[in-house]
Parts: sequence; C-alpha cells; structure tokens
Amino acid sequence: MYKVDLKIQKKTNIQSNSLSLLFLHLQRAQKPKKNLNDKLLSFAAYFYLMSQVKKQLNIQRHDSSADQSLRPHTAADKYLLSEFEELGKSPEQIAIYHDRFGFLSCSLHTQHSVFVFNQKSQLNALERNSELNKLTPPTYSDPISALETKLDLALMKIPKSLALFRLYLEHITHNSTDNCVVLASFMTRHFTPKILEIAEEYFEEVTQSRAVKKSRVLTMKGKKKLEQQNCIDTLEYKSKTYQQYWGVFSAKHIDYATQYFLEHIDLKSSDKLILDLASGNGVIGSEISQKLSNASIHLMDDSYLAMASAKLNISGENIHHHFNHSLDGFDSESFDLIATNPPFHFEYEINIQIPIGLFKACFRCLKPSGNLQLVANKHLNYKTHLNDIFTKVEVLAENDSFTVYKCSKLN
Repeated sequence: MYKVDLKIQKKTNIQSNSLSLLFLHLQRAQKPKKNLNDKLLSFAAYFYLMSQVKKQLNIQRHDSSADQSLRPHTAADKYLLSEFEELGKSPEQIAIYHDRFGFLSCSLHTQHSVFVFNQKSQLNALERNSELNKLTPPTYSDPISALETKLDLALMKIPKSLALFRLYLEHITHNSTDNCVVLASFMTRHFTPKILEIAEEYFEEVTQSRAVKKSRVLTMKGKKKLEQQNCIDTLEYKSKTYQQYWGVFSAKHIDYATQYFLEHIDLKSSDKLILDLASGNGVIGSEISQKLSNASIHLMDDSYLAMASAKLNISGENIHHHFNHSLDGFDSESFDLIATNPPFHFEYEINIQIPIGLFKACFRCLKPSGNLQLVANKHLNYKTHLNDIFTKVEVLAENDSFTVYKCSKLN
C-alpha cells in the first residue's frame, strides 16, 4: 500500500495531510467489518485519487494559429520530462530554457525553477496556461542576466537557432554549480552534428539517448572552465556597424529582404510618429531615423535578445524600445507609419496567421492618413489578406524573391 501511496502523491502533488485522510478511508474499506459510511467514504476517496492520477494539464498554444494540427508540445518535451524523472532526485534549483508555451514549466510547477525566456509570447503563454491550470508561475529571467541562485539542473528544448543554443549554454555554464547537469531534447528530424559540437565546447561528457517517438535527449555533465563571452556579433551595413546578440535573426549580414525594403521604403516628412515592428537589431528604425531625424521612432520585438540588440544600435530622446508580441499597448490611430519585415517562421513552423493578426492590429494603430509598409517573401502572397484589411494596397517594388507593399488606411 505504501508504494502505491508514494506514486499517487508524486503524480498528483496532493499535500501529504490530504493524502493521509484519503488513505485512511481506503484502509478502513479493507477491514472486514466496515460500516456504510466507511464504505462510501472509501469509494469517494478512491475515485478522487484516481481522477487526480489521470488528470492532465490543459496546455494551450495561445497564439494566432488556426491550424488545429499544431500542438503546444512535442514528443521531445515529454521525453525530456521522462528523463528528468529518471534522475531520481529533486535539484535545489532548476532552470527551464526555450519552453515555448509553458508545457515544461507547468508540468514541473512543484519544483523550485526559473523560467528563462527569450520571447514575450513565451511569457504570455506560460502565464495564461498557469492561470488556466490554477498554478503559480515560476520566477523569470532573461538569457543574458545573471541568475540569483546557481543551477544544479537545466532543462532545454533545443532551439532551431544553434546560435541561440550556444547562448543558452553560455548562460547555463556561468550561472550553475560545478555539478550541474543539462538535459536538452530535440526531434530526430531536426538533428545536426553541430548540436553535439556546440555541446562538447561547454561540457566534458555529452551523451545521446536512444530515440523514443522520434525524439532524443542529450545529457551534458562536467562543465568546462571557460571565460565568459559577451555573446555579441557585429554586422556592417552602409558604413555603420550593427551589434546583435547570438540567436537574433540573420547573424552574418543584414537580411536581404530588409536591405531590399530599405531601398524602396516611401518616407514622408509628415511621418512624425513611426513604429518599427518586429524590429530585430533595429536596422530599419536606425536607417529611418537618419533620414527623418525629427521623427519619434518606436521599435518593438517579441524577442528579448532582439530588443536588447536594438538598444545597442539606436538610442536617443525620440527613440523608444518595446519588448512585446502585440500592439495592445499602443493607442488607436497613433502612428503615421508602421514599417516591418514581419516574421512568418516560428521555430520549424511556417505560420502566416501571426503576421496577418499583426496587420489587423496595425490598421487599428494607424492614423486615418497613416500607412503600413512591409517586405515579404514573394511566395507568401500577402496581398490577398492585406486587401481584406486595408482600403488601398500598392506594390512599391518587386523582384524574384521579395515584394514591398504600401497599405493605406484610407484612400
């Protein structure tokens, strides 16, 4: 009976005093002479316990996707939790990295953990899923700030960006104990030998699990003594040097679509309040500010590392940075111009519902005389969707790869 008791307590996280009362009723039911009340109580206790054992978390994606086939977690997430349970110990401090919708953090809500975020949408999903499941969210940290407590275990869903994977390992090794263990999962179809190469740069022992449901887990132990790096790349564009943290989009050069956009953007002296949406390292806002020096420019990105990078590249009294994934914080009819190279890749997913949602929000935030200008890969064919939102949609420029649109709120 006691072994069953422990398993139930582990699976349900029911407080021990509640379990004691429930098990008392179950034990009474096993006695040969039990009265009706004991029998009824024992059945109630049994069914309550079994319902708790079988109870699963309700984790939602909390994004704009209408594709019901997309899930808030993968087999790699579940395998990671399984490997954590196999450790057989409860670490004093856990950090969870790249938990896109909060599945790992909600599953380990009873552990003393810190949620290391890079995206505002990650924080939003975790907070909403915690509320949905009546859980207390963990503490938070960004991936470039020092943690208050040294880690002895880190759990990670390996990101698509290997530069971001490297930054996470850099953060772990300089915020952990000497005996820290890292468990990092991935789907086998996303494997590249570079993952092992990067892991071996930071840890002496790197082992790979067997495949389960087309996923694997890396176990990293014995962290190496390495000098801390600043995790910043430099890029040149039009005689200016731009800086950006590892893992920010387009690390080797300014994205070609962005370059094409900047060659064809239509700026007016009347553009006084401008938003650089999905600003990345801030190059669009920076280039606009050089041409419209009196304009007030706001830069917003879902990525904390992108926002921090933009702060390195553009600053001033009329420059404002925002770490957010939605335009809800902006007033209606406030901007003269919104300029963007909107994202449509989200890890290994292509999801145009998210940029379409942003376009609708842009319409609300534009002044009646304002306009949205964007660059997009030609194959995405945004024009159909933009025509449903804006009064007038023009093509400012087009080549074999990209299209630059100008969308006016009013004719």
